[in-house]
Amino acid sequence: MANALAARRRRPAPTTGRLTIHGGETLRALVLSSSLDDTIAIDLASGVLVRLRVPWPRGTEPDLESFEIVQVTVAENPEQNDPAHPEAITVAELPRKIGDLHGRRVRSLLADLAVPQDGSLFGFRGTSAPYFELDGSYPSVALITPSRGPQLLRRHEDDSVWVRFGWGSEDVWMPMVGRMGRRVLDAARRERLSGKELQTALGFRPHYLLTSISRPRDGHCYKTVSAILPRD
Repeated sequence: MANALAARRRRPAPTTGRLTIHGGETLRALVLSSSLDDTIAIDLASGVLVRLRVPWPRGTEPDLESFEIVQVTVAENPEQNDPAHPEAITVAELPRKIGDLHGRRVRSLLADLAVPQDGSLFGFRGTSAPYFELDGSYPSVALITPSRGPQLLRRHEDDSVWVRFGWGSEDVWMPMVGRMGRRVLDAARRERLSGKELQTALGFRPHYLLTSISRPRDGHCYKTVSAILPRD
């Protein structure tokens, strides 16, 4: 951990929060969520959210859990040119787990990243935006504190998992990506969970939602929930 917080700290660009990195550089990051598309994490040297694009082998499910610390090597071509995902960084190989982090340090990192309820998430209203309209001027990942909820639900029509929550005065529904939501509902043998039942199923009191913009599908990128997280 000492190396991750050493004197040479990575600094985000002042306008977007994007890191300036180079191929072959080593990053240490705190995992918040992981899926085949992206591992969303906090770069420990800067405190900035990153989307690590990991070359998972075909047929392999990501095995990373929230609050694990991983070390990754940046690919020679980091491919930091996705206008929909300015935080994206391509890594050269599978992340190496080197520990985990909890308590006051995590609480401080998350509190610093939480965004206020003072506008539309990701700079647009509605559930999606055309890919060609996204230019990297807004982040594609946001850690939020819902004003109501959350509630976790499964839709029978397509077996998708959704999160319902309040954001200011809005009643918001977003699909949940990754394994977390389905795993929690399956373990509880329920089709919807909220309040104390959700807290029991998760094993912690939900405080934050990690929201993100999806990869483009049929020309559109969608608002999604990547993880439900505790305060620490």
